[in-house]
Amino acid sequence: MKRWTKVMTGAAAIALATAGCAGSGGTDSGGDAAAGEDRTLTVWLMDGSAPETLTDALHEEFEQANDGVTVKYEIQPWNGIQDKLTTALASQNPPDVIELGNTQAPAFAAEGVLTDLSGDVDALHGDQWLDSLKASGEWDGKQFSTPFYAANREIIYRTDMFEQAGIAAPPTSREEWLDAITKLEAKFGSDPQFQSLYLPGQNWYALLSFIWDEGGDIATKDGTNFSAALTTPEAKAGLEFYKQLVDASGTTAPKDNDEQNPVQAGIFGQGKVAMMIGLPWEVATATEDAPDLKDKISGFPIPSKNAGETAPVFQGGSNLAIPVNSANADLAKDYLKLLLSEKYQTMLAEAGMVPGASTDLSPLEADPVSKAMAEAAKNGRSVPATPAWATIEAGQNPLKDMLTAYLTGAKSLDQATADANTALDEAFSSGA
Repeated sequence: MKRWTKVMTGAAAIALATAGCAGSGGTDSGGDAAAGEDRTLTVWLMDGSAPETLTDALHEEFEQANDGVTVKYEIQPWNGIQDKLTTALASQNPPDVIELGNTQAPAFAAEGVLTDLSGDVDALHGDQWLDSLKASGEWDGKQFSTPFYAANREIIYRTDMFEQAGIAAPPTSREEWLDAITKLEAKFGSDPQFQSLYLPGQNWYALLSFIWDEGGDIATKDGTNFSAALTTPEAKAGLEFYKQLVDASGTTAPKDNDEQNPVQAGIFGQGKVAMMIGLPWEVATATEDAPDLKDKISGFPIPSKNAGETAPVFQGGSNLAIPVNSANADLAKDYLKLLLSEKYQTMLAEAGMVPGASTDLSPLEADPVSKAMAEAAKNGRSVPATPAWATIEAGQNPLKDMLTAYLTGAKSLDQATADANTALDEAFSSGA
């Protein structure tokens, strides 16, 4: 399940090459080849995205339904994919179907290298699409990519520690969450290595949940332009709750780094942490050297301040698109239609992913951790769909700087949010 690590990571800024160069897909013609003619449909999906059982069945069914068509399926590594896609999309012979990280999609759409799918949304099962991934595939009022799959964070916790601390059920509100922390600290706090909640200072994905739960956002949209919104009372309230969690849990996680530095799943796996905010695949990492923990781990959605509700969650994931220079756009649309159908979306869910084009998440319910992700997924959201976001996320992320400055006391709440607001607006302006 580590595929999600790469999906969540933002892409570098895109500067498309102006000179054409050879890609690996399609035919040499400039338009769709005639029906019945031997054709090759080149598909680029990312390493770990689709189970082999899914792609084998999909390609067999597609080729049988399209006489003379061969699917050339190429699995791409995430490392270096930005440059490889940039080169391929600038050529006259790109692949016909590509997978994009959802934070990459707006930048490629803005460059004009993706096919406009606005008129195909209904045929591509648009009524089943995840709203968060649909939004990331939009640009300037048009749809340039479709959802593929997603993942979102939840609270991963030790069931045995909860039981020993007298916590009868997972929290269903922020108040209950804080109460659980209090009980855990009372039970295990005498151990200096114990942490009721491991929460590093720069987990901005978790911060988004708290800001959204307060009714705020990190930016507002006007056409294709975005303006930072971190100085609103709602955004500040989300940041204050983050600090409340840090203070209540007494976490020893660094305030100047994120959940990957050090890898929080490794810390959790040492057996002294009761909770972490993470993704389902992190359980495998946590238990790699501690298999005895596997039966003691479960999950629950990040709770809302409103009792009985779940907080909104950031959904990272992948989108699917057709390059504007594809020689087989008609076939590519048929391919997407099949891949986004109930049959193959169910197979994605059975593999542990949140399917991008299905409202049926029942296959995820067999595992308690995946079940919690599925429950939270119903309230998923995305980051601003702007070409600038990939650079913001991959660079000196103002949200991370804001968190560290506030949590360490280097800046007041007002100063930290004001400085981050200015930095975001500058990034939006320069990257648009």
